[in-house]
Amino acid sequence: MPKPSPFLQPPAVTSPDSLAILHLKRDLLTPTILRTHDDEYLGYAEGKVTTTRYGNYPHSTLIGQPWGSQIKASLVDTGTRGRVGLHVGKGKKRKRGGSSTGHRDGPTASEDGIELKEEHRDPPEVKEAKPAVPAPTGFCHILPPTPEIWTASLPHRTQVVYTPDYSYVLQRLRVTPGTILIEAGAGSGSFTHAAARAVFNGYPKDETPASHDQYMQDYEGPRARTGKIWSFEFHEQRAHKLASEIREHGLEDIVTVTHRDVYQDGFSSSRPDLKPSIDASAVFLDLPAPWMALRHLTRDSSSPLNPLLSVHLCTFSPCIEQVQRTVSALRSLGWLDIEMVELSAHRIEVRRERIGLQEEGLRGVNATPATVEEAIGRLREVEGRDRSYHHGMTAQARDEDLADEAADEYVSKQQRLQNIRDAQTDRKLYKEGRLTHRSEPELKTHTSYLVFAILPRAWTDDDERKAHEQLETGPMKSVNGPSKPTSKRQMKRDAKERAGGNKDVELEMKWQLDET
Repeated sequence: MPKPSPFLQPPAVTSPDSLAILHLKRDLLTPTILRTHDDEYLGYAEGKVTTTRYGNYPHSTLIGQPWGSQIKASLVDTGTRGRVGLHVGKGKKRKRGGSSTGHRDGPTASEDGIELKEEHRDPPEVKEAKPAVPAPTGFCHILPPTPEIWTASLPHRTQVVYTPDYSYVLQRLRVTPGTILIEAGAGSGSFTHAAARAVFNGYPKDETPASHDQYMQDYEGPRARTGKIWSFEFHEQRAHKLASEIREHGLEDIVTVTHRDVYQDGFSSSRPDLKPSIDASAVFLDLPAPWMALRHLTRDSSSPLNPLLSVHLCTFSPCIEQVQRTVSALRSLGWLDIEMVELSAHRIEVRRERIGLQEEGLRGVNATPATVEEAIGRLREVEGRDRSYHHGMTAQARDEDLADEAADEYVSKQQRLQNIRDAQTDRKLYKEGRLTHRSEPELKTHTSYLVFAILPRAWTDDDERKAHEQLETGPMKSVNGPSKPTSKRQMKRDAKERAGGNKDVELEMKWQLDET
């Protein structure tokens, strides 16, 4: 049984060697793999540490926490003097394409034509990690990974497919649990993770079919209900990185990443002995020239498409010229129901707006007078403060007691703000104020044009013969059961309608009915 992926079946609490997302603010999310040891050998005394602009978070404080917990930042010495191993050169960064002391590169097992390489660093002297000390400020929330959160936090290697686009695409492609989908142009893997969740319906069986006949038998059974993503990427480094991420996220049984030029080599799996080896019913092409890959998506014997189902296709193109060439190629290859869609999404913020002088000094409020009475009262307070100041300056020579009495009549600004903060603890702020909504100040334009099309299922001579046999029901047969005999009056009425107003033809047809 494979280890459940946090994207598909997250546990109740965080666990080591799994992905977690640190939510720092609305538009700032940091992904990290939780480790019980310093796998990068950065030399922190607290072990593995994730450093952010809002504080440092040792992984010892992140592991074993319920999802959604608020984690306080810790005091971590991020300087080079306090970090083990840096003074001997074992923590130095290595230049691209070069080598340094204490490193060795070695290939790992090849998977779907991708030779994965890992960098190893000789560990320094291992010391027991010291307990983390909470910092006076800084905190984050630890969240489980989802495709939506991963899209907002992933490292951008290419232009990514955002949530409004891929949610609509998956719906139009009719992707359900158990669907087999082809993705070409994986890029940063945003659509890959969303599609993996959409097709997931359990993990595949451990045994592998020995022949094509056995494969087709399993296709009719439970094996068909375990979805699969066949992802193809032309850029070798991006393919390596995506394959590594898929393995770290526990999705290797659902997603297969292949480094290939689909323009020339088409779509096929790592087992060419099983034909058809993919049997996909949905295709997503995020390519610069999708029309060049369409010639491999036909109904011939080597096609990766499912011959028993209609295939839904979507292309993702930023330019209208690409759409025109794609539509022309789709029409020439027999695709139907071709349609182009453009999406423009913007967020709407809903919040409560609180106005009034009692909100002064609080965050996220409009601390202006809500009524005329509040404005007049504040003006009187300011004028009184000015008078008390001038009276104090003049009374110093005459009567200091009068100056003290005038100053005591008015509360200082610092004391007033402190009183407001103290009163905030007894207020129900979630019920106060007016409920308002605002859209984004800048409306984001579309990311790309979406072209959808459907390729009907393969139709053979046997299918045509069976269709004719089902339609040949005879004059008295019906799909819904045996029909009732037609009366002679109804037959004459039908004959009059067929005559179309021609009296001679109508009389001839009536005479034939009378003879029968």
